[in-house]
Amino acid sequence: MSNADLITLPKLLARVPTVVANLPGLIKGSKMSKTSDTTKPLGLALGIQRATEMNPNGVAVLYQDMQLTYRQFNAWSNRVADFLLSMGLKKGDSIAVNIENRPELLATVVGAAKIGVCSALINTSLRGKVLVHSFNLVQPKAAFIGAELVDAIEEVRDELELAGERFYCWADTNTLEDPSTVAAGYQNAAEVIRDCSSENPEQASRIFLNDPLFYIYTSGTTGLPKAVVFTNGRWERAYGAFGYAAVRLKKHDRLYATLPFYHATGIVVCWASVIAGGGGLVLARKFSASRFWDDIRKYNCTAFGYVGELCRYLFEVPASPSDRDNNVHVMLGNGLRPSIWEAFKNRFGIDRVVEFYASSEGNAAFTNIFNFDNTVGFSPISYSIIKYDKERDEPVRGKDGFLVRAGKGEPGLLIGQITAQTPFDGYTDKSKTESSILRDVFEKGDSWFNTGDLMRDIGFRHAQFVDRLGDTFRWKGENVSTTEVEQILDAAPGVVESVVYGVEIPNTNGRIGMAEIRVDGDHQQLDWHAITEYLKGALPHYAVPGFLRIATQAMDTTGTFKHQKNKLKEQKYDPTLHDDPVYVLLPGETCYQLLSREMFDAVERGDYRF
Repeated sequence: MSNADLITLPKLLARVPTVVANLPGLIKGSKMSKTSDTTKPLGLALGIQRATEMNPNGVAVLYQDMQLTYRQFNAWSNRVADFLLSMGLKKGDSIAVNIENRPELLATVVGAAKIGVCSALINTSLRGKVLVHSFNLVQPKAAFIGAELVDAIEEVRDELELAGERFYCWADTNTLEDPSTVAAGYQNAAEVIRDCSSENPEQASRIFLNDPLFYIYTSGTTGLPKAVVFTNGRWERAYGAFGYAAVRLKKHDRLYATLPFYHATGIVVCWASVIAGGGGLVLARKFSASRFWDDIRKYNCTAFGYVGELCRYLFEVPASPSDRDNNVHVMLGNGLRPSIWEAFKNRFGIDRVVEFYASSEGNAAFTNIFNFDNTVGFSPISYSIIKYDKERDEPVRGKDGFLVRAGKGEPGLLIGQITAQTPFDGYTDKSKTESSILRDVFEKGDSWFNTGDLMRDIGFRHAQFVDRLGDTFRWKGENVSTTEVEQILDAAPGVVESVVYGVEIPNTNGRIGMAEIRVDGDHQQLDWHAITEYLKGALPHYAVPGFLRIATQAMDTTGTFKHQKNKLKEQKYDPTLHDDPVYVLLPGETCYQLLSREMFDAVERGDYRF
């Protein structure tokens, strides 16, 4: 940590005029972010209806050549809601939603939210048994599938626990103008809602704080994805904290969103910020570094959402005289690396970076409302950063039996106090919920959520992200479960045993996957093409390990048979630190190959764009 990153009183006071100018929004947003009234109607459905009343003819959604006003979008989602009601769905039921970033995804989710039905936002990269697990976990009463993902569903259709007539498909077209046809075995979603009511359903005014809105999947540390309950109350808090207090978009603003909307950063933080101001959401199917700024200019965007990797890709594109030819004044997201933070702002002419820290399941959150550099921001809610023993993999307790707070600037484990204002809604699996709670932390009877993240206090309730603990690491903006990858890798041809971990490589954000594997026979005789194809077919692209280390001796384990990963993480893929052969899947290559010294040097120089 640089001393320049510390927040001092003079630095804070210098930002006061800006804060005062935005005081009404800050007060309103702060109040909303702490809401605990269980009798007040709130949530996504009412947020959309409020924006429609505020700006009925304003642009709500832009996607390719499709443009919808708030009145049009609200009416569309109402028809979805009316159809779900006609099926007999009610508040508390869930539907599976597997659609890529396009307006049909938004209409489906809002339509469900209007009547209190929870949308399970399935990661569109999932295939095979992980897709089956994620789908069946929430026991959906219906499934809405994008035509672009029908092939993935069909591969496992027989294992999905839902009646065949309950599968609906949105054609991969502008379905408001061209409902087209859909695959056999699916009902056409555009056709079945066509004659439904476009009026706001009365149920939208009976959605409250604790009513579920989404299931958002997180990798966790114990294997297959966990479905996190994201309530309407949590959405309302984000709507206030980001929409009114931090981002402060207006009717004329347009936010460019390329992040996948099965993640909370996209569907909650970015979209709620747009809805609060009655502005426009410009939705892109996928991120493209070469097309990014052209789209920003084409759609006259004034804001965009990001994760750290996105910014790195944009920064790696050769500088151009047109870099500052844009109207963006604010960027919103998480993971912007300190090494490029200031340079990125300067190169592209960005005034404000609303960096934030939050998780789909957690109750601790920070937002950079004061626009400082190199910080996840400020938190008004109850949190603490405690000392953590990485060798013993547990928090440090003092002689009195209570946990010990870390000092200013000292890395420690971030925990969030569980209260009525900052609840921990938990997972579908109650045992996983309980394992995430620390009890008797600073006094008998208190309870705190364990974020699993190391942070440091940099002053005046500001924090700086340090690292992620446990068996989950972050790569390409996604959480990767080492246990899940190990289960897949252990079944690869010729692999006997594996241990997976994340390692840092130069000029990248996060950690790329690496595994130590024990193989049956000579590693040079393995069918590496078959192994590569198997892993690419069984795992999302971001979870496929970049490096495979061949274990030439017995793997180190603890007394409870847990693999010792610390040493492996330290040695990484460096041939000077161990004698084991290492295979690498280089960017653009179709097969793992033995890592040579020349390749290692090239990786360290940053010659390859992982």
